[in-house]
Amino acid sequence: MLSESLVDNYKGRNELNIVRIYSGDDGESHFEDVEVEMENRGQVGRISELWCGKGVMFREVEGDYEIDFHNAPRRQLVVNLTGSVDIEIGDGTVRRLGPGSILLAEDTTGRGHISRAVDGEPRSCLFVPLD
Repeated sequence: MLSESLVDNYKGRNELNIVRIYSGDDGESHFEDVEVEMENRGQVGRISELWCGKGVMFREVEGDYEIDFHNAPRRQLVVNLTGSVDIEIGDGTVRRLGPGSILLAEDTTGRGHISRAVDGEPRSCLFVPLD
């Protein structure tokens, strides 16, 4: 059962926050916080518009990985299931994404980003390739 304070945090909420990483005109990756608008449908909950995807891939990595600068292989959502990842962009900015976080990966060109394990934790996630 959800705690009352947690339920109160979601009452009236009409958006879901995700992190977007994209390629800028400068050839570097950049972060953007994006609110996915949700429509309140009463007892059935809140729902967004349909995002078209091409399937789902699951991934597991050990807790010692560090993948140097690389691009997203395609435009995709990355949903963290367990563990955390630090994503670093060219200017040194790092975002830590934990379980339940969603990344919209769109930096398919340019220098890309670094992905590294956090605190030696293995991580599992799913990829949802988009159009």
